[in-house]
Amino acid sequence: MKTIFITEFETDFGTLILGDFEGKLCLCDWKFRKMRTQIDQRIKTGLQAEFQAKTTELLIETQQQLNAYFAGEIQDFDIPLQLVGTEFQQKVWNQLLQIKYSETDSYLSLSKKLANQQAIRAVASANGANAISIIVPCHRIIGSNGELIGYAGGLAAKKKLLELENPGLQNQLSLF
Repeated sequence: MKTIFITEFETDFGTLILGDFEGKLCLCDWKFRKMRTQIDQRIKTGLQAEFQAKTTELLIETQQQLNAYFAGEIQDFDIPLQLVGTEFQQKVWNQLLQIKYSETDSYLSLSKKLANQQAIRAVASANGANAISIIVPCHRIIGSNGELIGYAGGLAAKKKLLELENPGLQNQLSLF
């Protein structure tokens, strides 16, 4: 059996669980999310591996880059990723990676970019199944009407991340 090395990472936004599979980040997700068990099981099954608590160079580098992001020092991450999910989920997550720092998008827009406007719910479900939060920026998805909608780390964390990336957004988000 292969191994996914995991460690917990405390941030001002919440506790993240980071996972390293063969030198690629396969997990950067909120410890206290509703789908924690399902996400962990999907990753372990998909990689045919088990979790083992251990800090690796990749996990240290991920923490350093996340700290630099939280401090406003970087906008993009340079971490090798291992996306674990269905082909459709991976298409959605790769589309999320195209959303630039301080920009937002909607499920409808993502559906159109994937050439399937009818797939809004499937896109929303794939977004919710993202196991590499912040780095695969699912927090940048808001409702078509501009409202904050679901986020694995909670709406308070989502709001803080969006305000971090775009301080001018604070007045708009104060409605939520």
